[in-house]
Order: sequence, then C-alpha cells, then structure tokens
Amino acid sequence: MECLIGIKFKDFVLIAADMTTAHSIMVMKNDEHKIHKISEKLVMAVSGESGDTTQFSEYIGKNIQLYKMRNGYELSPRAAACFTRRNLADYLRSRTPYFVNLLMAGYDDITGPELFFIDYLASCVSVPYAAHGYGGFFSLAIMDRYHKLDSTEEEAYNLMKMCVREIQKRLIVNLPNFKVQKVSKDGIKDLDSITAKSLAVEDAAKS
Repeated sequence: MECLIGIKFKDFVLIAADMTTAHSIMVMKNDEHKIHKISEKLVMAVSGESGDTTQFSEYIGKNIQLYKMRNGYELSPRAAACFTRRNLADYLRSRTPYFVNLLMAGYDDITGPELFFIDYLASCVSVPYAAHGYGGFFSLAIMDRYHKLDSTEEEAYNLMKMCVREIQKRLIVNLPNFKVQKVSKDGIKDLDSITAKSLAVEDAAKS
C-alpha cells in the first residue's frame, strides 16, 4: 500500500515517498520519513516491512559510509546500487531475507543524475522514472506522458504533484502526505511536502 516515486531529469533527480505507516487496518503515523540519506549526493527511498526497511537502510547507509572512511572517497550511485542489490540477493538466499523495495537516486560528477529501481527479489535497473506500490498504477502513465528530460525544477515538481494528485484521487488507500527531495550536483535538497491539504488549497485557488 506504500508508494515511492522517482523521476530523473537532465540535471537532477526528484524522489518522493508517502509518509504513512499502517499496521493491519490502522494508520499509526502520517509523518514517517522513508527517504534516507546515504551520502552527500545519494538517497534511498524504502518501502516494505517496517522492521526490514529500518534495518536494511541503516545497514546499507553505514557500510557505504565505512567504505568512504576506508578509501577516502564515496561510492558512485551506480556502485552503491550494485552493492545494495548484491546484499539484497545474498539475504534473499538466506534464512533471513529482507522484504524491501527501493529507489536509489543520486548524482555522479561524471555521468550526472542516476535513478535505480530495486525490488525485493534483488532486480536492479537504471530507469528514467519509476514507482513502487499501488500508486505506480496511476502515476506511471502520467510520467510516461509528461516526462521531459530537460524540465526545470518547477516543471519537475509540478509533474510530481500531478502524480500524487492522481494517487490521492483514485487509490482507495489514504496517502495524504508525500515527502519530496531533489538530488543534484549541489547535494540533497528538501522540497515542500505534497499534501492533500496543499493540493486542495491549490485547486481552490485555480477555481
């Protein structure tokens, strides 16, 4: 029921994750942070079993920081994605697999912005845009229609709002709040969260 959305552009990547934590039929929190900072220009959005998401994201983050301390430089987004996929694959073949779905967004000084789609079966692919969860049923078609590689930050944010608006309109599950971050050559930047309230105010202003 959770939703992660990632969109890559020419100079940056936008990544969004819902902030809802649910257990069975109950909503426990509406302010959960599912996007984790891995390094100065790399973030990882995680969904899945609540214990697995916390433990796996911390494990990957700490090991990538350990690599930087030992070698004096950070892993590139592609190398970090391969490291994450390998660990996920190893645990999948053990008695304690992690049930997590991931989007890794980063910026490499040589290759530019990168976005990787990784699922709980340890498949990993570089994509221009991606989504995890039921929200992807509604947002992928919008991204396919309106995604432009050379979009500005404002245009990219509006595209993300279109995706969230459609999810909140059509998905039976209530996902009122989405945290949004931008990853570029300048590092990680928090953008305004997209909420049902902010979208309602915007729609009222237009009408």
